[in-house]
Amino acid sequence: MDGDTVVNIRTAPFGRLCWHNLIGPGRLKQLAGGAALLALGLLVALAPLEMTLALLIGGGLALLVLCHPVIGLGLLALILPFSQVRQVSLAGAQVGLAEALLALTLAAWLLRMAARREVRVSHPPLLLPFLALIGVQLLSLLASRSLRESLPELLKWVEMLLVYLFVASQVRPRHVPWIVAAMLLAGSAQALLGAYQFLRQVGPEAFVLLGRFMRAYGTFSQPNPYAGYLGLIAPLALSLALWALGRVWDGLRQGPRRLPADMIRRWATLGFFGAAMVLLIAGMGMSWSRGAWLGLAAAVVVVGGLRSRRAALGFALLAIVVCIFAILGRAGVLPGALGGRLAGLGEYVQYATDPNLARVEITDANFAVLERVAHWRAAWAMFSDHPWLGVGIGNYAVAYSAYSLPHWRDALGHAHNIYLHVLAETGLLGLAAYLIFWVVAIVRIWQARAPQNDYAKAVAIGVLGVIAHLTVHNLVDNLYVQGMYLHVAILLGLPVVGRFGTADPLREATDP
Repeated sequence: MDGDTVVNIRTAPFGRLCWHNLIGPGRLKQLAGGAALLALGLLVALAPLEMTLALLIGGGLALLVLCHPVIGLGLLALILPFSQVRQVSLAGAQVGLAEALLALTLAAWLLRMAARREVRVSHPPLLLPFLALIGVQLLSLLASRSLRESLPELLKWVEMLLVYLFVASQVRPRHVPWIVAAMLLAGSAQALLGAYQFLRQVGPEAFVLLGRFMRAYGTFSQPNPYAGYLGLIAPLALSLALWALGRVWDGLRQGPRRLPADMIRRWATLGFFGAAMVLLIAGMGMSWSRGAWLGLAAAVVVVGGLRSRRAALGFALLAIVVCIFAILGRAGVLPGALGGRLAGLGEYVQYATDPNLARVEITDANFAVLERVAHWRAAWAMFSDHPWLGVGIGNYAVAYSAYSLPHWRDALGHAHNIYLHVLAETGLLGLAAYLIFWVVAIVRIWQARAPQNDYAKAVAIGVLGVIAHLTVHNLVDNLYVQGMYLHVAILLGLPVVGRFGTADPLREATDP
């Protein structure tokens, strides 16, 4: 060769073609898209159909949640009661679909704030009570014998706080009807599943009822938490059904002035809320859970009483009638199994005040009551030995063996009474923080309902009814299990959203 020819690969036309066109930003996107399509094709061709569908649907939903985190909240409300069906063990903890969806939703929220280079978290009314309660729970770790048991329980309240903050910061008025609808649909599906179990006798032999039915338990494995979950939705359905009934009545009074399409919408709204209310209450009845029945009675009184003074009087009379029926059941006046079931309520007081509980003969009829009372006694003994900070959050089962009564050596995980449970695990400081939290919640929700439109008032009153059910049912159980605490956190956040749009939430929710 006469001389060397140096070609600048960056300036030569071919070089520009290779480097700029092949690996430039635009071409990189095309290559990535092509690779993704190729991978998708291989997946469809080689993977099992069930796995392919799961990945496609899951991937699509994940992208949707990343773009719109509020959709993740609605999906969470919809799948919460079903998330326990399939779980995997991760670091010693059981993780289901609800936990994964919650993590994705919160991550999407944080990523959106990071992309906008701003971190905006509102300061809703329950922020300080939440922090105070979690702070006391952290202090109780000083008395904890097992941090491994403490951390999952502590994480529940941290998750509740994060969900509450998310609702207060991200949910808009137009989202509220969709979130409420998701809750009602999930509860109605559980009620239908419970009806199938009740009528077809699907379940373990221990749940057989009256020889021809089965106590409904849904996907919760036990009737009591199942009924508790339905009780955390039924007051909301009742309040919205009463609101929808009022709108239909107003439309009928206006007569021909109302457009036919508007009246159809009103009747459809009443049908949806009314059907959900009937299904939820029927499901609670088929669970045969006395604690849920008491909670429902309290919720009905609260929801009805807050609607108007006349309704308050009517529901107060209803409460008196319920008490009379309970007394009649105790006296043997009521016929059949219902009377016996109501009569059992008095046994709680009888055995709780019996100083010789260990000597009481255990029978099939009194087993459930004696078991609860035995755990109450153990919780009280824990508090007596550790009055200020308890035995440590999450450590009730750990400490139970040292305080259990004869014949009741099996720790069931909680004291079957949330107030004694909190007292045993976090002491007087914990119980004070817990009660203050709920007093503040009630006051704030009551204040929030005043300036809002009728639909928002109905939601706020429904949430107050849920709190009434939670307060009463927790006297004989612990409803902060199986994802129900996330459901409670969502409900607590809804009144914070403010005015839920116009008087017609269905029209507003579907508007672009």
